[in-house]
Amino acid sequence: MINTGNAIVDLSFSFALEIIKLSEELDKQRKYVIGKQILRSGTSIGANIRESQQAESKADFIHKLKIASKEIDETEYWLLLCKYSENCPDTDYLIPKIIELKRVIGKIISTSKKKQ
Repeated sequence: MINTGNAIVDLSFSFALEIIKLSEELDKQRKYVIGKQILRSGTSIGANIRESQQAESKADFIHKLKIASKEIDETEYWLLLCKYSENCPDTDYLIPKIIELKRVIGKIISTSKKKQ
């Protein structure tokens, strides 16, 4: 576990580690397409959040977080697809985590827009 002192960076990093485990499990079950999609979008969340920390302006910061928000939505889609598919690993434990990420990112974006 990483502890940068930045809650959203740490939360997204922890989530990415969980996504890597899920992707590996999907690969073991030969569900390569879903595994690859979940790995890409789920780890991209944290990468975009980290990138936002070096934004050149408030607008750039918000833009990078909006990209992370889109990746959150895509990841949630893949997690729900797994949840409701017959032969995919359990993703129920990740649903509350993605919802928490969505809530926090939404709040940061909203607050940042008010300060512009």
